[in-house]
Amino acid sequence: MSLCKELISTQHGDVRLEGHLIYPQGSPTPLPTVIVCHAWAGCDAFAQRAGERLAELGYAAFAADLYGEGRVGESQEENAALMQPLIDDRTLLRDRLVTIYESLRSLEQVDAEKIAAIGYCFGGLCALDLARSGSPLLGFVSFHGLLAAPEGIPTEKIAAKVLLLHGNLDPMVPTEQVLGVQKEMTEAGADWQMHVYGQTMHAFTNPEANDPDFGTVYSESADKRSWQSLVQFLEEVF
Repeated sequence: MSLCKELISTQHGDVRLEGHLIYPQGSPTPLPTVIVCHAWAGCDAFAQRAGERLAELGYAAFAADLYGEGRVGESQEENAALMQPLIDDRTLLRDRLVTIYESLRSLEQVDAEKIAAIGYCFGGLCALDLARSGSPLLGFVSFHGLLAAPEGIPTEKIAAKVLLLHGNLDPMVPTEQVLGVQKEMTEAGADWQMHVYGQTMHAFTNPEANDPDFGTVYSESADKRSWQSLVQFLEEVF
């Protein structure tokens, strides 16, 4: 399948966000669309490849840039420096996510009534924060995401479906966060489900994750199972 890929710039304050819209060439538009929120490194090849895989399923995908200018970290230190300001200011992060969603709705390739969001690691937190904003997407998916709700910012009612894909041995997501997000999603009214993969650590979908001491280890079985869960979830919500 041939894919089209376009660089889409969105202005948020004084920051230019440079995302990638990916969709099947020659497909009738508008298409159901999936926002892909990147992990802590930024909108890198992994995030864009996730968008390509979604486009190969017949959807449009938007690999979002949360950091601005398409910045991508090259080390754990750089990744943390890019991510931390948004972790520290969840109001800023939520506003940036909503801006991306609103700008995406106006694109001719995008069916504004059929949009979902997924995310990996930090991006899983982003997908959940977009859900927490009350934005009217149809579905939200977190792959090995950070699950803690922001402090001092209320979770709005969530009418959408939510899918949480979590490694049971993820050292970055303590049990309190797992129980907390279940309680939060229930109270928000979400139609939620959580799949927990045994013997599985953080970043289980990333083939380059191979650092047990840091807690990031690829799992081929969890990667395949979680992708299949995503495919079924999108078929349901769209």
